[in-house]
Amino acid sequence: MIPLTTLLDDVKCYEVLRGLHWPEAVTCPHCQSLQVSKQGRDSTQPARRKYRCGGCGRHFDDLTGTIFAARHQSLVAWIGCLYLMGLNLSNLQIAHELGLNEDDVQRMTEQLRAGIVASQPADADVVGRGRV
Repeated sequence: MIPLTTLLDDVKCYEVLRGLHWPEAVTCPHCQSLQVSKQGRDSTQPARRKYRCGGCGRHFDDLTGTIFAARHQSLVAWIGCLYLMGLNLSNLQIAHELGLNEDDVQRMTEQLRAGIVASQPADADVVGRGRV
């Protein structure tokens, strides 16, 4: 069996993430300035870009301000996990498909679900039940 993570492309995952995170232009997650300069790439994850804000002077990267920031699993593993969650696989099945520890997958799915809930508009629950 071919692991799902070998079918996902790290570069493409970061490109899609950048497009979703910054649809118009890269903005500083700290001060929302558009005065951003590229500062190379991450040494351990070459597809991950680094930036410096000309407004506040702070450094950030593609994952700053996302639920994927400061996590030890690769972005490919996170995207694969999210995809498999959408297929309604159990955490055990996801761990097997991604070649990960089941405890790690448990934490990943909890964080992904929390991120999905947090990103929903405040009235989405009411609209979903027809109480507009």
